[in-house]
Amino acid sequence: MANIKSQKKRNRQNEVRHERNKAVRSELKTRVKVANKAVETGAEDAPEALRLAQKRLDKAGVKGRIHKKQASRRTSRLMKRQAKAAKAEA
Repeated sequence: MANIKSQKKRNRQNEVRHERNKAVRSELKTRVKVANKAVETGAEDAPEALRLAQKRLDKAGVKGRIHKKQASRRTSRLMKRQAKAAKAEA
């Protein structure tokens, strides 16, 4: 355990950030999973699910919860999957 006051504060801050980041990453996984399932099944709410997933990914990237390039890559894969499903549908 730290004895230095500033290190105790740093530990508290890290714990708060850790919990926040964990919650955001968990939500991202859920949003992407829901969007993928909606695209695969051809649900009518698929565009809305994709929009929400993309929004959360971009926001997490901007805020530093995940790396910007990871957010971009995951969005790209999501859109690619959606385009492939739309092409197969047509």
